[in-house]
Amino acid sequence: MSQDPQKAELDELGATPATVGEIGLAEDLARADLYGLLAALLHQPPSQDLLDRMASSLPEADDSSVLAGAWRNLVLLTKNSQAADWRKEYDANFVGVGRPNVFLNGSYFMAGHLNEKPLVEVRRALQTFGLEASESVSETEDHLAALCEVMRYLIAGDDVAVSNLTNQKLFFNNYMRSWYEDCCDAIENAPDTHFYLPVAQLIREFFAIEAQGFDMVQ
Repeated sequence: MSQDPQKAELDELGATPATVGEIGLAEDLARADLYGLLAALLHQPPSQDLLDRMASSLPEADDSSVLAGAWRNLVLLTKNSQAADWRKEYDANFVGVGRPNVFLNGSYFMAGHLNEKPLVEVRRALQTFGLEASESVSETEDHLAALCEVMRYLIAGDDVAVSNLTNQKLFFNNYMRSWYEDCCDAIENAPDTHFYLPVAQLIREFFAIEAQGFDMVQ
């Protein structure tokens, strides 16, 4: 596919920007990359290629931060693991037959049911950003994977009228902040969860840092 790989992933997750730039501070691009990785892990089970690339990405040995520790736990788990193992766990917990063990949708945690007012509000926000849902995607726009992809665009996109710190703060606070911890709890408490435990830990630690940083933005 000749399409920009970042745009292609956004298409798959239901949020399609006109372009995604590669400009910005290194720290911001690192944030965008982590949002992109979380989106990929939550949207579908990782491929063997992704697992192999993650397995070779341990943080610096002298990095003792909580976030680095969460990343290290996930990387160590990917070493010598097989994509089929992740697929079984993903399907069992996030897809399931009928009702999944864990919903990854903001409406469920914010309103108690799927397809409620929070989804409408997310769609309205995406319209203001010039994003639209892909007809080929079954997940709604309030799915945590799609929300992570939107955050990646708001960080790394090249339209500064949309991709800016103000919009990042508003979108994160309005559509992710109030429920991500409950979602992480649900993942951690799901039966027979092994591979996605460090994923939940990484989400929890990364989003806590994001929330703290946004609180410092006037």
